[in-house]
Amino acid sequence: MKRIWEKIIHPFKVFGRKTHTLFANIPWRKLAGWLLYPLALLFGALVALKRKIGATRFGKRLDKAWLKVLHWSGEKPETIKVASSLLAVVFGLLFGFIVMLVVDPSSAGSGFLTIILGPFQQGMRSVGDTIFYAVPIILTGLSVAFAFRTGLFNIGASGQLYVGAFVAVYIGVQWDFLGPFHWVVASLGAMLAGAAWGAIPGLLKAFRNVHEVVVSIMLNYVSIYLVNLAVRSFIFNPTLNRALGPESSAHIPTLFLENIFPRSSINIGIFITLAAVFLFHILLNRTVFGYELKSVGLNRDAARYAGMKEKRNITLSMTIAGSIAGLAGAMMYLVPGTYIRILDVPVEQGFTGIAIALLGLSAPVGVLIAGLFYGAINRGGYFAQSLYREEIVNVIIAVIIYFSALSLFTQQMIAKYINRRTKKEIQLKESEGDVG
Repeated sequence: MKRIWEKIIHPFKVFGRKTHTLFANIPWRKLAGWLLYPLALLFGALVALKRKIGATRFGKRLDKAWLKVLHWSGEKPETIKVASSLLAVVFGLLFGFIVMLVVDPSSAGSGFLTIILGPFQQGMRSVGDTIFYAVPIILTGLSVAFAFRTGLFNIGASGQLYVGAFVAVYIGVQWDFLGPFHWVVASLGAMLAGAAWGAIPGLLKAFRNVHEVVVSIMLNYVSIYLVNLAVRSFIFNPTLNRALGPESSAHIPTLFLENIFPRSSINIGIFITLAAVFLFHILLNRTVFGYELKSVGLNRDAARYAGMKEKRNITLSMTIAGSIAGLAGAMMYLVPGTYIRILDVPVEQGFTGIAIALLGLSAPVGVLIAGLFYGAINRGGYFAQSLYREEIVNVIIAVIIYFSALSLFTQQMIAKYINRRTKKEIQLKESEGDVG
C-alpha cells in the first residue's frame, strides 16, 4: 500500500521541486525594480513640477482655482463619484503605459499614443467604426445599469443579447415580405425575446426569492445551446458552419451617416442608443414608475409597506433590462458581414456591459460616455497591434474595472482629501486674521 501511495504522489513531488527551482531563479528584486522605477520616476517628476510651479504667481492662482473646485465638489457629492471614475480611467491608462514600458520601452510612447488616438487614425472612418462598435456595449451597459438602479444584478445580459440576436436574424432571414419595415420588426422581435429571457430571473426573484445572479448565469449557458440548436434547425448555413445572413432590407439603415463617415460600419444604431439613454434617464428620474422601481431596489419591505407592488416592479425591472440587451443583439447582427456562429462560451459584450455600468456609475449618460471610451480604447488597441499584442488593451480595461469596483473606497479617499485641504485653508485664514 505504501509503494502504491509513493507512485501516486511521486509526480506531484517532482512537479513541486521543478516549480520551486523555477521561482527561486527569478530575480524578484530586479523585476520589482523594473516595474516600480517608471512609476517612481513619474511621481518624482510630478512632485518637482508641482513645487516649481507652486512657487510662481501662476502656481498660486492655480492653487486658488483648485481650492474653489474642491469647495464646489464638497458641496456636490455627485462630482466625487465622477472623480472616482475619472481616476479609475487615469490609473488604468497609467498602468497600461507602465506595462508597455516593461515589454518594449522604445515603442511605449508611440504605442500608448496609438491606443489613445485610435479613433482618429483613419479620420472620420475610424470615428464611425468606434461609434459602431460602442453601440452594443452601451446598450448592454444600460441593461446592467438599469437593473443596478433598481437593486438587481443583471449578469445575464449576455444570454438576453444572444437570444435577441437569434430572433432578429431569424426575422431578417425568413420574413422578407416586410419591406422597409423589415429591420424595425426584427429589432422589436429582438427586444421581445430579450425581455422574455430577462423576465425569467425576475419572476423567480419576485415570487420565489431565487437570487437573480444564480439564475442569470445559468440562463447564459442555456441561451448558448438553445440558440445553437435553433440556428441548426432553422437558419443554418452548413457550408460555412454559421447562421445565414439577414436580407438587406433587415440591415440597420445608415441614412446620411455613410456620407459623414465614409467607408465605416456606422448606422443609425447610435441614434437608437441615444434615444434609449434619454428614455432611461426620464424613466428613472422623472416618473412615478421609476421612483417605485428605485424604492423597491433600496428596500423591498419598506416599498411594500408604502403600498408599492414590489413583485411586479422586480419582474418589470428585469424584463426592461432584458429588452435593452436584446436590442443590443439586433444592433450587433443586423449588419452586413456579421453572422451568428456556433458558440460554446457566452458573448463577451454582455459581460463588458457590467464594466461599463460600473464605470458609468449606473447613470444613463455615464454609461454612454463609458461605452464610447471603451469603443475608442478598443479601436486604438486594434491599430496598436503592429507594436504590441492586443491583450494590452484588455490589461488597461481590466485595471479600470478593478478601480471602478473600488469606487466607494476611492470616493472616501477623495472626500478625505477635500476635507483636509479645506481645513488647512480655514486654519490659514484664521492664522492670517490673528496676525492682522
